[in-house]
Amino acid sequence: MLLRCGVSDENTAERVLDSVAKIAVLGAGGWGTALAVMANRYGNAVTLWTKFEDEAALIRQHGEHKKLLPGIPVPPSLALTTDLSCVKEAELVLLAVPSFAIAETAASMREFLPSGTPVAICGKGLEDGTHRRFSQVVRELLPAARVVALSGPSHAEEVGRGVPTSVVSASEDIQAAELVQELLMNPSFRIYVNADVIGVELGGALKNIIALAAGICDGLDMGDNTKAALMTRGLAEMARLGTAMGASSETFAGLSGMGDLIVTCGSMHSRNRRAGILIGQGRTPEEAVKLVGTVEGYLAARAAWHLAQREGVEMPITEQCYRVCYQGQNPQDAIHALMGRPKKHESEIPWLYSGKQS
Repeated sequence: MLLRCGVSDENTAERVLDSVAKIAVLGAGGWGTALAVMANRYGNAVTLWTKFEDEAALIRQHGEHKKLLPGIPVPPSLALTTDLSCVKEAELVLLAVPSFAIAETAASMREFLPSGTPVAICGKGLEDGTHRRFSQVVRELLPAARVVALSGPSHAEEVGRGVPTSVVSASEDIQAAELVQELLMNPSFRIYVNADVIGVELGGALKNIIALAAGICDGLDMGDNTKAALMTRGLAEMARLGTAMGASSETFAGLSGMGDLIVTCGSMHSRNRRAGILIGQGRTPEEAVKLVGTVEGYLAARAAWHLAQREGVEMPITEQCYRVCYQGQNPQDAIHALMGRPKKHESEIPWLYSGKQS
């Protein structure tokens, strides 16, 4: 039996006695390993899946993921497997593979996944090429699943250590979002529920672009003033595109918008920021991505730029990131282009209603 932290109808914390939850975490990278360790710590029966036999062997041999999550113990009670049929017995599946592997993994587990199983997407980004949100991709491939997006300010290094963290569980199926909250929330991992899955997913994807830009500013030795302006105006254009695509503007002031933006722009845990620093210091975007690893903001810049064109939404910071990453724009010239834009009023009330810039 497990003593789990739940939420009452009055939204007050209460302690409830419940059975152990069976949770399958797909993807043994830094984020997947951190989620698995966190869920296991509070008594759940957790299975961590990786596609790679050598990765599983190394984690078990060293008792930690030395490459991606060093110093965070992976206890023997946490099961490791390369067999995707582990989802058959799961009450909850956490899809924590890199963004480029989400579609492939979802398609591969379709034959094993029982109808009605909640699948929480833990990646943040947009599908390369189609620019679709990941919940749209997974819902198409797993029509019988109850698809949820899990997002918010949550560095793997801190979640793995049990540092207090708050995130959002979002779905049009609000009961599925609440089920994820019930099964996964614990004293170090607080989960809020939101029905605005469009806003939550776009917040998680678009903030990576702004973090990449923030890193470029750091690499150029710009000051606090520059970064504060970048983050504030970045949040405005995130919400501008989001509302044009059907999201609530309020969502971007929450954990999956402002919260995730703050943590990603300000921390060296952020691969997007680290890649941006390298670009600002003179590396090409391709070199920076190769050195840092997965940089979701690099791919998201292209997707968001195309979405902005489609929706007729002005996103000047995203546009300059796109030009730096894909058209050879010099970062210093990008700063000059942003600072030299036509005069504007700060108030953006019109886009709260229409999604367009006045």
